[in-house]
Amino acid sequence: MAYRVSSQKKSKGTYLVIENKYWDKEKKQPRTKHYKSLGYLHDLKAQYPDPIAHFKELVAKMNADEKAGNKLTLEIDLNEELTDETHTRYNMGYAVIMKIYHELELDRFFNNKARHEAFEYNTNSIMKLLTITRILHPSSKKSSYEYKDRFFERFDFKLHDIYRALSHFAKIGTLCQRFISNKIHEKFGRNTTLMYFDVTNIYFEIDKTDDLRKRGKEKNNRPDPIVQMALAMDADGIPLYYKLFPGNTHDSKTFVPVFKDVCVKFAPGRVIAVADMGCTSSDNIFFLKGGDRDKRINGYVFSFSIRRGSQSFKEYVLDDTGYKDRDGKPLKEGFDYKVKSRIEVREIKVSMKNGSKKSMLIDEKQVVFWSRKYADKARAEREETIKRAYDIITNPKKHNKDSLHGAAVYIKNITFDKKTGEIYDKPGKKMVFNDEKAAEDAKYDGYYCIITSELEMPSERVIEIYRGLSDIEDNFKVAKSNLDIRPVHVSREDRINAHVLICFICLVIVRLIQKKTAYRFTPEQVATCLNNISCSLEHENIYLFDYRTHVSDVIGEAFGIDFTKKRLRLSEIKNILASSKKRELR
Repeated sequence: MAYRVSSQKKSKGTYLVIENKYWDKEKKQPRTKHYKSLGYLHDLKAQYPDPIAHFKELVAKMNADEKAGNKLTLEIDLNEELTDETHTRYNMGYAVIMKIYHELELDRFFNNKARHEAFEYNTNSIMKLLTITRILHPSSKKSSYEYKDRFFERFDFKLHDIYRALSHFAKIGTLCQRFISNKIHEKFGRNTTLMYFDVTNIYFEIDKTDDLRKRGKEKNNRPDPIVQMALAMDADGIPLYYKLFPGNTHDSKTFVPVFKDVCVKFAPGRVIAVADMGCTSSDNIFFLKGGDRDKRINGYVFSFSIRRGSQSFKEYVLDDTGYKDRDGKPLKEGFDYKVKSRIEVREIKVSMKNGSKKSMLIDEKQVVFWSRKYADKARAEREETIKRAYDIITNPKKHNKDSLHGAAVYIKNITFDKKTGEIYDKPGKKMVFNDEKAAEDAKYDGYYCIITSELEMPSERVIEIYRGLSDIEDNFKVAKSNLDIRPVHVSREDRINAHVLICFICLVIVRLIQKKTAYRFTPEQVATCLNNISCSLEHENIYLFDYRTHVSDVIGEAFGIDFTKKRLRLSEIKNILASSKKRELR
């Protein structure tokens, strides 16, 4: 096939066109067809001094491009029909996921762990599919399997192989977490001087409980059995370690087991643990300090409940003496923020092995701050709770124990049926609103207290460290919303553990993608972008892409993948994917 400039004599003058000369396979002879009209020679001379020379040069370049393979001429049959059960659309964004997956050497890990097993399937291939689909198309294991033909990969296994592999993944889950952490430290750097802890729960839409799935305090007040998931995160917001607990385990009881595991498995050195008040227990503080007032083996930055504090502590909080603004200067009229701190000796009650409680004195820095924004938010939330409390008093039959959402604290004499959870008036004890409790709570709107073992640490640094806890909350939001970690649709304990491991790996990969792109995009933006970078088979081995945004440009540049091309050959796609599986990312 070749292009040429041709001139045609017409009544108005010489007319130039570009023709395409090709070999007709059916008639076995050369043929020529019209490609493009250029115009009359005398008109073209107004634009080009020598139109014929100009277009011959252009045609020479077109022929060179075609010879080099950069341009093709396609014949399209507008009447062509799709064959039955046709699928010609493929995802290409998963190349970014594979970049991180292979940089962490997860392929090597899973292949090595399966080396001495008598599997008839490739566990690494199964984990790749489950990881890709969990990030791009979170759904059941069955749906993930049905989605496998959407990628340029050879997933040669059956659905039942996936479920069998889950048991294997559960066995090596802890080893996998440690392997990932070591690789992150080696290739991305990991800061464990601070370690953030939080607890969430995963619910199961079942009625019957077992040793792991038990009824407890579900974060959204669902009545379903749950499993508690404790997560540790490093100072950069990258997940470090997780551990599952029975659903009836209190948040504070998960802290020491997780912290011990982290110290033993990852050897992070001295750590300052950061957690909300769910983990702020005397036993946890005693453990971190090393069992003695003068020791500070590890440190802590915990939130502390003002409303549950002593009367003298509450008076200190409400006393305006000592408060400064953000810059440490005296408060001005109309201020919207204030902070003060003190070092205090506090008595804590520590649980001993024999079940008794032992009093212990600790030296602790207390940082108290107030924010107008937080005060307005707390006031609005409490008003909604109070409104619900009045409705419960007026219409108790409309509510039950599971629908209170914190309103019970403002109702005196509230009583529940132990079996049904229904609310009723006990004879002689009518429900009334607790005005004293509402007034007392209103005093502390906008006030927060953070306690720390780091006596010399500036107050603003303490607050800054604590605010980093929002990153771990974001991790849980990503796991719940973007990765659909719950509800869980597998029932065996080993498969539950495997499901959480898969979500953990996906969470790490998403966070590393964010880190590589300087946290410019949310996890949802990342997943949406990668999901939309897809292509369709246009002609033989030519694939047509139809998605490009600022997000895809930034991600592509960060990972060395050109997502700007409208068309790619299959060989080029395979080269990109092969490159994504090389361990060269830094």
